[in-house]
Amino acid sequence: MSAEDRKKWDAKYADAAASESRPSDVLRSVVDLLPEAGRALDIAGGAGRHSHWLAERGWQVTLADISPIGLHQAARRATDRGLSIDTLPIDFDNQPLPPGPWDLIVSVLFYCPAHWTRFASALAPGGVLLYLQPTRRNLERNDRPPFQFLLPDGKLPSLIPGLEVLHYEEGWLADGRHDALLVARRSSDEATR
Repeated sequence: MSAEDRKKWDAKYADAAASESRPSDVLRSVVDLLPEAGRALDIAGGAGRHSHWLAERGWQVTLADISPIGLHQAARRATDRGLSIDTLPIDFDNQPLPPGPWDLIVSVLFYCPAHWTRFASALAPGGVLLYLQPTRRNLERNDRPPFQFLLPDGKLPSLIPGLEVLHYEEGWLADGRHDALLVARRSSDEATR
């Protein structure tokens, strides 16, 4: 992302009212497919709505985002709630995933094709990826996000290799968007290889 992108996200998170604090209903709907605890990476998690929810459940969370303002809000809100999260300023367009291994990687509404092939190796054996992103069908009802940030319909599992699909669905899932939701696990057998 460019400096312009950073400014855009800083402006969004500077408006505290615009910063969602409740975790995605979709995340909560698949909680039974997630490990119970461990190290979690929240990719482009902004003001921390998913990080806080995970920390409340005992996860050791690292929130990585391009916006210093979003990260500051997330850290402040965590402290206010008696939670502990680590924050990491990162430009995912120009930097690698933070070093793992991660027991859980959460990517909600962040289009990051450069990292799709890296998710499996960043996960610990038995680790889980939760990935939610709108598909091109979303344009039937919404003009955002723009086409270049939308997934081809029906293709998400094939775009993220090396993981066992635990759950996959596409549909008008939340907030009026047509999303693809993937929950996938790295094989635990890889620990013995």
